[in-house]
Amino acid sequence: MKTLILSLALLLPAAAQAACYADYKAKRDDPLRLHYGVAQINEPCDRGSAERQLRGRLDAAGWQLLNVVSVFDDGGLGERRDSAGDFFLRF
Repeated sequence: MKTLILSLALLLPAAAQAACYADYKAKRDDPLRLHYGVAQINEPCDRGSAERQLRGRLDAAGWQLLNVVSVFDDGGLGERRDSAGDFFLRF
């Protein structure tokens, strides 16, 4: 019983963590196209991790990451939805 309680106690903080998102700017050349987007990021929730994850995702689709604007939790999604348009949670 102690083992079960300890296991549950260790799992609760991980389950309680909020999702992580990053907003970013990317480009595609010839012809030049720019976009602003929002993407969900896996842990750890920091700018360096967001850059690594987004660079791979965007490169695979022919886009080049210019910069990560910010990293945020669920609370910042609503205010960025319209600005990101088609690139809201696309990558």
